[in-house]
Amino acid sequence: MKGKTGLTLGKFAPLHKGHQYVIETALAEMDHVIVLIYNCPELTSCPSLDIRAKWIRELYPKAEVIEAWDGPTEIGDAPEIKKRHEEYILRILSGRNITHFYSSEFYGDHVSKALGAIDRHVDDKRSKYPISASQVRQDPFASREYIHPRVYRDLITNVVFLGAPSTGKSTIAERMAKEYSTVWMPEYGREYWEENQIDRRLSLEQLVEIAEGHLLREEELLYEANRYLFTDTNAITTYMFSLYYHGTAHEKLQALAKSVESRYGLVFVCDVDIPYDDTWDRSGETNRKVFQKQIIEDLIEREIPHFLLKGSVEERVKYINNVLKKRE
Repeated sequence: MKGKTGLTLGKFAPLHKGHQYVIETALAEMDHVIVLIYNCPELTSCPSLDIRAKWIRELYPKAEVIEAWDGPTEIGDAPEIKKRHEEYILRILSGRNITHFYSSEFYGDHVSKALGAIDRHVDDKRSKYPISASQVRQDPFASREYIHPRVYRDLITNVVFLGAPSTGKSTIAERMAKEYSTVWMPEYGREYWEENQIDRRLSLEQLVEIAEGHLLREEELLYEANRYLFTDTNAITTYMFSLYYHGTAHEKLQALAKSVESRYGLVFVCDVDIPYDDTWDRSGETNRKVFQKQIIEDLIEREIPHFLLKGSVEERVKYINNVLKKRE
């Protein structure tokens, strides 16, 4: 099949196993495969075009991915709509010879004719993978069996709660998970500290292990989450602890803190307006207030947008719900 080039296209909003089957069939049969991805600004609940393109590039590095940022957004079989799509596809391909057009949609017929290509329909009755992108968008959690884990993690909003010790991070993370029937990520550092601390201290290298272990567990929980993952603390807090107790941080921890700056969809800072729980493993109310100021200042320096959570648990829950609703 030397010299044969296949084309497939779509919004892939989001990419599911039906889409993957079409792409994989093309890759198995063609010498070269082009995947044309359309922008879909009307679907605000779906990741942006660059993220959707990244999915395909990572999963199928042999495919050529073209991002159609200015492509037509109308869908349907009206002659004028078909014509706009055909003209756009021909223009963006700039005269490249397409021998086969791959799809499982009605448009396979007219697009293949416009390209002068063989119309290669793949599972157009959806018997192998009975799923559609609209079904996935409506309930990604219920459709998980049809979504690659790499894709699914980007459909989850990771909400992190930061703040000094005894500011209610664990309480609110667990409560929000119950509110949204999902999972939450406990602070791994507490568990690690209880098992490894000596004279209530950890080494610079051990703090790196905390950040790495937390991220590993967090990543695993993303695949179990339903719409949201509520996370207690992150690598930035571990970095701040390192500065607080050692005056410095291991270069690996600095890199981990930097890497999570854009990891979370929402960042909430739990305020110090609740009573201090003076347990044996904490360093006092005064230190709590100082550490809180340092955390907020660090977020400002990193230019990370965040919301301040105040009041009782119920007041905090109400505030978070309002923020989440505005994002829907």
